[in-house]
Amino acid sequence: MKETNVTQIKICPRCGKVYHEPPALSRIDNQTLICPDCGTREALESIDVDRQEQEEILAIIHRQRREIND
Repeated sequence: MKETNVTQIKICPRCGKVYHEPPALSRIDNQTLICPDCGTREALESIDVDRQEQEEILAIIHRQRREIND
């Protein structure tokens, strides 16, 4: 079987940003695929984490991903 290294570029309907990672399923309607960051934000919102702390958590996640990929 032939393998292809095709990267799908997707646009998040929630934030409008381009992403390449596997999508998250929106908690709002349980149908819409959104970017991983918006999925994390929705999860954090569901436990009442404020917006500033959400961004701090996402920054930590991004920093860890970069360290792993470097």
